Amino acid sequence: MRQVAIAGIGQTSVDEHWEKAIRDLAVDAILAALMDAGRQSAEALFVGNMMSGIIDHQNNLGALIADWAGLRSAEAVKIEAACGSGAAALRAGLIAVASGEVDSALVVGVEKMTDQSGHDITAALATAADADWEVDHGVSFVGLNAMIMRRYMHEYGWKHADFAPFSINAHANALHNPFARLHQAITVEDFEKAPMIATPINLLDASPTGDGAAAVLLLPAEKVMSNNQRPRTIIAGSASVTDTISVHSRRDPLFLTAAYESAKKAYAQAGVEPKDIDLFELHDAFSIMSALSLEACGFAERGQGPRLGLDGETAIGGRIPCVTRGGLKARGHPVGATGIYQIVEVVQQLRGECGPTQVEGARIGMAQNIGGAGATIVTHIIAAD
Repeated sequence: MRQVAIAGIGQTSVDEHWEKAIRDLAVDAILAALMDAGRQSAEALFVGNMMSGIIDHQNNLGALIADWAGLRSAEAVKIEAACGSGAAALRAGLIAVASGEVDSALVVGVEKMTDQSGHDITAALATAADADWEVDHGVSFVGLNAMIMRRYMHEYGWKHADFAPFSINAHANALHNPFARLHQAITVEDFEKAPMIATPINLLDASPTGDGAAAVLLLPAEKVMSNNQRPRTIIAGSASVTDTISVHSRRDPLFLTAAYESAKKAYAQAGVEPKDIDLFELHDAFSIMSALSLEACGFAERGQGPRLGLDGETAIGGRIPCVTRGGLKARGHPVGATGIYQIVEVVQQLRGECGPTQVEGARIGMAQNIGGAGATIVTHIIAAD
């Protein structure tokens, strides 16, 4: 298998893009990635998306976007893995290039969420859960996460306010990201006074939806040159693992087994350990997921994830800087695009392009994208070469 490099990156802002269709958002990101790489096309296109058939009434998304991007002879398919669709699409592109099947692949994550009502979006997001054993019993996706968080607080003795640093850090970092949806700093007081959604999850525990697209161009590493201004960025590790789709079927609902297993595989491929990771773009759809991801990936002991936030270890300058461009919580969470936004942001860090939120000396970054309440988890490790 060949080493694969990320030769170009592109993204749109996460916002309410009323004037743009889903194909327009995707192509905006694709063209930005091609321009960044100094290329004009690619042999294959992999599209990460969760809800186009439900929300946009548009399937066959690969062909739609390839047509709009002028890639009509390219292989083009949509990859769906709930909120993990972006990273799942990246793995498909990575395997295609690494195997030698193609010499170039575009991967774009895209989601258009603000054209429908909140009720419709909540119902669509719930399709990431078990339709028979969770959704049909009236449990929303935020409700599932709320039950996990309530049990975690009970088991380990944390208060709701102990999770505030995760959200505060995300908002602080998003202030410096022009592509982020939320550009407002928040305080512990703001966090505690936020309206409740599903106890104990309130508005500032949860990530906002939005419209957005992010894209990367993948090439064989030997075809990408590095220089002093811009290092080559290699996909050093990539792994995808599944767990039970229903939370109640898991042996331990408070441990993200798929995160643990996918991180373990990615670490082994990259030849690194948790202590070698310079930054972590984790999947903070809800603040409880920040704690669980840090624990599963080896950055905190079981039940001690919130301690990293409280001690400032997840902030810029801390031991393991997280969500350095705002994360899902403040950059926004256009679900099928999120996994590619994470990759774009890791590459920006490794290139030294993040301004006030730059992690000094960053050489190895990790991104973890979660589909469902931990049912599909994809971990990537990117290294500057």
